[in-house]
Formats: sequence, structure tokens, C-alpha cells
Amino acid sequence: MTLTRRTMMFSFAGFSAAVPFAGMAQDGPEIHVLKDPNCGCCTSWIEILRDDGFTVTTEPSFGTALIRHKLDNGIPQNMVSCHTGEIEGYMIEGHVPAADIRRLLVERPDGVGLAVPGMPYGSPGMGPEDEREGYDVFLIRENGTTEVFTRYEAA
Repeated sequence: MTLTRRTMMFSFAGFSAAVPFAGMAQDGPEIHVLKDPNCGCCTSWIEILRDDGFTVTTEPSFGTALIRHKLDNGIPQNMVSCHTGEIEGYMIEGHVPAADIRRLLVERPDGVGLAVPGMPYGSPGMGPEDEREGYDVFLIRENGTTEVFTRYEAA
């Protein structure tokens, strides 16, 4: 192929048009999140995951349908929080930090997934981390038992 001025101009034009979109593609782990569409803290958590490189899709879910989804997928009632994510065969319940999700995907322990029960202040999406209250991220086992996966001390 002969490189002509016209070919170079068309190539440059195509490249220039694509550059603004170069950073938009996410190539990190894909997580699907069920959440109340009106929940601001869920949206904040999702943005934190996106900023960390996760590809996030969402699905609106309400009240008893969302609770039923959690329980049907092995999340014990005492581990329930506001939103529920699904990633590579694991459930992610509540405001779990991105680093813990990444660790879960590397270590691949036997279990249902991770949970941060309730909505602890200072957990991702729940206020400033430098003012956080202490909280634990739990690994949920297939039999419904839990163990501490990561402990976050109060700031």
C-alpha cells in the first residue's frame, strides 16, 4: 500500500475522532449490581468501583424482590446491606471496598462472597474514609457461616 497524503489525512481524522473516547472503555472485572434506583450511597459505591477500573452494570430492584434475591443467593439475613453485586460467581453485599473484591478474585476462596452488613459510616460510598467507624468485611461460606475477611479500624 502506498502512503498518500489522502490516506494520511483520513487516518489522522479517524484517530482524532477516537481519542476523546479512549479512556471510556473499562477493561477491569465486570460486576452487575442490583440496587434501588433512588439510593445515593449505592450510586456512590458504584462510582468508586468504576474509578477503580471495574466495569459496572446496574439493575433496578425494590423491597422484597431485592431481599429475596439476596437470600436466594446465599446471603444470610444478618449480613444484608443495601445493594448486591455479582462478580465471577461471587456475591458482593453492601459497601465492600474495591481492594477486597480484587483480593477475593485473586484468592478465590470457597464461599458465597463478601459482605459489609449495615451501612458503616466511612465505608466506600458512606462518607469520608478519614472519619470512618470501624467495620469488618465478612467472607460468607456456603453453609451460611461467616468469618472476617478484612478488618478496618476506626479512623
